[in-house]
Amino acid sequence: MRRLLALVRRNVTLFFRDKGMFFTALITPMILLVLYATFLGNVYRDSFLSGLPQGLTVSEKILDGLVGGQLVSSLLAVCCVTVAFCSNMLMVQDKVSRARQDLTVSPLPEYVLALSYYLATFLSTLLICLAATLLGLAYLGSCGWYLSTLDLVCLLIDVLLTVLFGTALSSVIHHFLSTQGQISAVGTIVSSVYGFLCGAYMPISQFSPALQKVLSFLPGTYATVLMRRHTMQGALAAMVEEGVPRQVAEELGSVVDCTLHFFDTEIPEGVLYAVPALTTLVLMLVYLGIQYFHIRKGNK
Repeated sequence: MRRLLALVRRNVTLFFRDKGMFFTALITPMILLVLYATFLGNVYRDSFLSGLPQGLTVSEKILDGLVGGQLVSSLLAVCCVTVAFCSNMLMVQDKVSRARQDLTVSPLPEYVLALSYYLATFLSTLLICLAATLLGLAYLGSCGWYLSTLDLVCLLIDVLLTVLFGTALSSVIHHFLSTQGQISAVGTIVSSVYGFLCGAYMPISQFSPALQKVLSFLPGTYATVLMRRHTMQGALAAMVEEGVPRQVAEELGSVVDCTLHFFDTEIPEGVLYAVPALTTLVLMLVYLGIQYFHIRKGNK
């Protein structure tokens, strides 16, 4: 246990000491928030206004709260996974620099080294994503705060669950990488594609019915829906209190993915949590299995 903690401390320290990896991971949430607020804010606002029946109006504060909730949920849904891929670069860089060989020369079980990478990636990613969450909450406070205490607690659980998923996914993929070029290629692909696949950049309801069914199988989609729900349901409830019919508010929530349907059946919140949690568990078992067979192969 002492050696595991020492390796986790070493990996976390190296990550935050490497200005390239650290600033890339840290600046990404801030850049995304600025880009979302600058370019997507008006798009989201117009989408909400066009979804209201003629003659109905909503106060600017509630509208700002809806737009802010969608922006913040998009930011966190993407960052919890993409930051994990940045944090996990150390696993591959140790291979490139041959530091991993130096570590395995000592009487250190290989599984301890593999577990240290996993735990260090989780801790580093969680710290950065919690900072991004605070940044997003500050943004919501400035434009329109409608989060209850329960919503806030659930949002933090969503962040934790998505970070665990991102850490498990990046650990499995990074195990097979061995060069700096492969790191860059995978990072670019994940950063550019994941936001679309999880419904962060554009609501899933805007995709074709066939693509919606495909995306309903992806665990990242479920995490995005949870974050949408917990950042926006307070503002949607405020709309109803202001006089907007409940059915209209529910339809608006459905359009922006506060609910998710699996082949025309609405998925309950318990299942929304269960799918990414079980996927994370499976990915962790796959990662451990890969390490087991890698160790057995090395011992032959």
